[in-house]
Amino acid sequence: MKERLKEAMEILKKKGVEYADARRVRQLNEVLVMKNGELETASVMESEGFGIRVLHGRAWGFSSSSDLSPESVAAVTEQALDIAKASARVGEPKVLLDGQETVVDTYETRVGENPFDVPLPDKLAILASACDGMGKTPEVKISTASMMSFLTEKLFVSTEGSEIEQRITETGGGIAATAMDGGERQTRSYPASFRGDYATAGFEFTRSLALPDHAERTGREAAELLRADECPSRKTTVIIGGTQLALQVHESCGHPIELDRVFGTEASYAGTSFLTVDKLADLQYGSGIVNIVADATCEGGLGTFGYDDEGVPAQATDIVREGVFTGYLMSRETAPRIGLRSNGTMRADGWNRIPLVRMTNVNLLPGEGTLEDLIADTKDGMFVDSNKSWSIDQRRLNFQFGCEIAWEIKDGKLGRLLKNPVYTGLTPEFWGACDAIAGPEEWHIWGIPSCGKGEPGQTAHVGHGVSPSRFRNVEVGVKK
Repeated sequence: MKERLKEAMEILKKKGVEYADARRVRQLNEVLVMKNGELETASVMESEGFGIRVLHGRAWGFSSSSDLSPESVAAVTEQALDIAKASARVGEPKVLLDGQETVVDTYETRVGENPFDVPLPDKLAILASACDGMGKTPEVKISTASMMSFLTEKLFVSTEGSEIEQRITETGGGIAATAMDGGERQTRSYPASFRGDYATAGFEFTRSLALPDHAERTGREAAELLRADECPSRKTTVIIGGTQLALQVHESCGHPIELDRVFGTEASYAGTSFLTVDKLADLQYGSGIVNIVADATCEGGLGTFGYDDEGVPAQATDIVREGVFTGYLMSRETAPRIGLRSNGTMRADGWNRIPLVRMTNVNLLPGEGTLEDLIADTKDGMFVDSNKSWSIDQRRLNFQFGCEIAWEIKDGKLGRLLKNPVYTGLTPEFWGACDAIAGPEEWHIWGIPSCGKGEPGQTAHVGHGVSPSRFRNVEVGVKK
């Protein structure tokens, strides 16, 4: 297949295209879900195909197929070129790509235990044990345990001579206990809501989550939330736990730094961005202790890879440095519009989709101390964690997050349990109110395998490294 795609690139060069690339992608995905000890979902999906992207007349054309035959490659090549020619006759501005070095390389996730070699009964035993543990609490009526594994093999070739092969493995899982009493319903999750935590790693990562070991506590906390006091409405100090802060970073930091959103070429799915180019290196995005880096090189991050889908090497980019907004997620097409080069963030979720600017691992760098230190240093406030719901406006400025659980903080100690906590804010004001970030011992890269973008929609796997952090004067408990 590599030779067929390389031949297609040579044909396109002879036809005078400005640029072209081809991606052959094979994906193997396994999803296991158990509910109340009964297997609800057991699916394995395999997909393989290729896509060819052509830049001609400074306009894009793209075509793809699951037929890997020489005849199909030739037909797709011609169709992509025809689409580019048609596109060149309409629309402005025209596409200009940055310059990149030719790359010939391979990349593979470091894997201790291949998740697809682990016997199915072993995986189901973990899920069943977790369901059993949550179910020991009588109020828990729904116990859900899940795990997912992904294998992605990619071949990339271009008219610039790059040849890159990658093999990326991802695994993870999670549990959720839903307790009910009359009309009251509360859910508690571990290690994070929305199916848990994921990483680029082998099945050793899924095992490390120790889902059964945390099941009884998860079920017990769900039941305790039924009887907990309602979160009061007031302005207070809030300490945000890692799993919730990861989503906060995702929604209010990750999406607005996608440069295609800034230029409006991505708008209909989740809006544009308040971080317009005039704010680069000028906007006070947060307090002086806030440092955010987009880093596709972090070991184990779900947004970690060797090269993006334009053949650009994975790299780290400062997004916020000492509180000042300093960088975007960029492609070879968007970066030149602000005088820069791509930082390797273009990814597609399969062979039949064009690459888009996507988050890698957008990480809040750690500060000092532990979560216990933050709590001990807080006279009056609240500790919240685990996302339940979120809402953010079309420019990523105004937001509201609901969490699964909260505890009052009084005189440096955790107090009463609170249910249905909600907090709201404006992005720069909120990050400007950050006055403490826990240290490296609390820092973890949370994996989110469900980031949506584009039309037709694409799902990306991204990561967010965070430590629990403290924010002053936050509005909590407001539900209208």
